[in-house]
Amino acid sequence: MRLFAWAVLAFYGASFPARAETIQPSAVADQPHPMAPHHLPFFITAPGETDALMVVMGIVLIAAVLGVGNLYLRLHSLPEQIAHKSQKLQFEIVAVLGLLALFTHIHLFWIAALLLALIDLPDFGTPLSRIAGSVEKIAGAAQEAAATQTASAPEKTESSLSREPSVQKKEVRRHA
Repeated sequence: MRLFAWAVLAFYGASFPARAETIQPSAVADQPHPMAPHHLPFFITAPGETDALMVVMGIVLIAAVLGVGNLYLRLHSLPEQIAHKSQKLQFEIVAVLGLLALFTHIHLFWIAALLLALIDLPDFGTPLSRIAGSVEKIAGAAQEAAATQTASAPEKTESSLSREPSVQKKEVRRHA
């Protein structure tokens, strides 16, 4: 604190105070206040000394903030870890929902991500792709058979078309 005060005084053009060793201690400053108790607790420090309790509490505060932040981030990534371990198809959706919950603070996204990570959705893609492949094979075989059949059958001409028997149409009576 003294260093800051000296820096401010130096910035504004005031001279530095004399060093503490050169100042003559006054007899009044060494005596405690008459109303003060004779035995002071350990957390009260003398003027000019380092407050050890404040330093310890500063370290504890920094450790607590880092610890709670670490716990918070691990908790937010929990659905993503669950979905990744079980090789879920919806892993990317779970990851996006986790990020949305982290940056928007809308907890419904995190709950949805956790539910998606825990629920095993049925795999419709694999059976449908197998069916599509089988249908393509069947269609390919049918096209080959049709191509060979048209190649081996003789082409019909107009004379052969006229020789085919014609189908007679029946007259439909109306009811009056």
